[in-house]
Parts: sequence; structure tokens; C-alpha cells
Amino acid sequence: MYAIKRELKLNNKETSLMRGLAGFRRWVYNFGLEMVIASWGFEGINLSDAKRIDTIKQVFTQVVMKQPEYAWIKKYPSTVYQSAFIALKKAFFRWRQGLSGFPKQQTKKRGDSFTVYKTSGIYPEKGKPAIPFTNRAVIKAGKKIQLPGLKEFRLKERIDFTCSSQTFTVSRTADRWFVSFTLDAQKLPPIYHPIERVGVDIGVKNLATASDGTRYAMPVSTYRAKTKLSKLQWRNRHKILGSKRLGIKASNNARRYYVLLARHHARIGNIRRDTIHKMTTDLSSRVYCIRIEDLSVRGMMANHKLAGAVSDNCFYEVRRQLVYKQSHYGTSVELVYRWFPSSKTCSGWGHVQEMKLSDRVFDCQNCARVMDRDLNASINLEAAPQEKVRSARLELNACGQEGAVTLG
Repeated sequence: MYAIKRELKLNNKETSLMRGLAGFRRWVYNFGLEMVIASWGFEGINLSDAKRIDTIKQVFTQVVMKQPEYAWIKKYPSTVYQSAFIALKKAFFRWRQGLSGFPKQQTKKRGDSFTVYKTSGIYPEKGKPAIPFTNRAVIKAGKKIQLPGLKEFRLKERIDFTCSSQTFTVSRTADRWFVSFTLDAQKLPPIYHPIERVGVDIGVKNLATASDGTRYAMPVSTYRAKTKLSKLQWRNRHKILGSKRLGIKASNNARRYYVLLARHHARIGNIRRDTIHKMTTDLSSRVYCIRIEDLSVRGMMANHKLAGAVSDNCFYEVRRQLVYKQSHYGTSVELVYRWFPSSKTCSGWGHVQEMKLSDRVFDCQNCARVMDRDLNASINLEAAPQEKVRSARLELNACGQEGAVTLG
């Protein structure tokens, strides 16, 4: 399954519509969350989270929407609030499974997004076979897209082929709006990889170091973008940004500053994603078996001296992309035991010695072998004993689909 994401070309009226749809979805999500928490205080109600949310959805549809003060709801497609309740179900499912924290209230600062999907279609008569692809919206090639329940919107980048999809998610990054949808398509993985196995050490100084000598570094543009961001924040350190709690409205200059700040953050995120995608794709296309260390990212982030480098190099995102690209490239990703001393072990004779994090060169005290610390660790990861290795797999979301890497 593949996803396509395109930026929308909106005018002021269309932008207001998008913000209204995102606000409606956020309001419904928060309403459902408050009702779930409030229902826990009633005795005699013994329902699962999914059934509880379904009951709340019925109350919202049959009672709340018929109130005169909520007449404005009818101007929005019904799939917007339906998808909000689906998202709330997934949030509670992940919380129950220990995959995430307790669901939080949605705010504008966490981003605007909403989902619409096509519900109507041609349904067969009883006893006859189903007609495929009738509940999907047809997307024609070009620079326009028709969203179910909404109007036709312009795109900044054309779609090169005619396709179809059922669900469309619209999201905002800074002041730019994007639409994304999935296609039921499969990629035939390659049957041959030039390299059988490599160990990959995800480090602090370099993004990653492979045992075959390949090094991947975060580009200089990341540090330049972070420098511009820090200067922007320093120059506006005395700006009155407003406070909803104190009743102070933000000025127009403050709103412009928020947009500019969001653009800088989006640029840094885009550079990171582009670099990591290129690195993981290069590894997956060349190597059959990729061994990485099962790192505790949460524990490393607790160290304030490492937190900046860990967040910059996106340790968990590297692992997640390598794992989900297994089916695309026919690779196998293996996780080495978290406490395996890959950095402290000599890759030549197996001598283990203590090393500080500041020591960037491994100087073996037994055989006088001198090697770069990250390269030595990657070689040890490649040659790790089989009892210290396990396969990495994807976790299942609330819909039973593979979504992310299991937590180590």
C-alpha cells in the first residue's frame, strides 16, 4: 500500500473552510474524550472503550446535533465527526496496549487535520457478488482533486495518473495545507542484494555507520536551519505573544511570528525526513540483512547531554523506516540485544574494555588495534551471536494493520 501527499493551492475562502473543518473535528474529538472520562464515574456501566465510544457517538448524533445551538454542525460533512470518533477509538486502544500515553485534548498547537471518506457507492443485490471499487473516489490525473463531501480543490503539484481511494486526510504544516490518500498497490521486492549482511551503528556524531565502511551524516543545512531558528527566537524574545488564560490577545506581528516560527520548524523536519529516507532506502536496496542495536531512546533522551543529538538523528525513526521497508525491498531487519557491548568490544579479538562517550577512537589495550569507535561497533553488531539477536517486526494498530515498530 502506497500513500500520495500533495500540497493544496487554496484561496482565503478555502483556507477558512479548512480551518473550520479541522476545528470541528477537534471539537468532536474533545467532546468524545470528555464524555468517556465522565462516564467512568457512573456505577453499573461495564462497557469496553469501543462500545462506550459507539454509545457516545449515538448520543452525539441523535441528541446533540438536533439542538438549535449546534445547527452549525450540519454545514460540515458527516464523515468528519465520524472519523474523529474512529481516531478516539484508536487512541484508547493504543493506551490500553501500552503503546502510547492517555489520550489528550486536541489543540491548535498540535496541528490541524481532519479526514473525509466516500461512503456512498453501488451496492449489489442480495445473493449477488460485490462490485469492487464502487465505494472509492476517482482521482483524475492533473492538478485538481475532488474530496468526498467537499468541493474540488487545486493542487500545487500534479498527479501523474488516474487512481482511486476511499479515505482522504487533510493536514496543516505551518501555513501550508496538504492532502494525503492511500493506493492499493504493491511493489515487487528485488530478489538480489549485493551485500548479505551489515551492522549499522546509529551514533551521535554521525547519523549512522555501516560495517562496510559507509557513513551517513546529517547535512550541514540542518545546523544552519537550527541556527536561523535560534536567532529568530532570540530577536523576538520580548514580543508579547498573547495569553488566553490572562485574556491578552496576540498582536498581528505576533501572529506573523508564529507562522514564521512554524515554517522554520517545518523546514528542519523536512531536512531530517529527507536525509533519513535516503539513508534507509540506500541500505535497504543494497543489503539483505540489516542489524541495528535495540536502543532505549527514552532513556537516552533523559540525559540532557545526549538529548539534542538523539532528537537530531531521529534514532527511533531510522529504526521504524528500516522495518517498514522490509516488504518493499525484501530485506530482513534484526535487533541486537540492548546491553550487548558493541562499542566496548574489540572487533578483532573480542577484548572488552571500558570506554567513555567522549572517546571517539577505539584503541584496544590487548592487541593495539586502532579503529573508529562507530565503525568498530558496527562490525561487532554484524558479528553478534545469534542468541543476542531477534527479528524486528511491526506492531498492529486498532484496525489490525501494521503501523510502526514494536517497542524494545
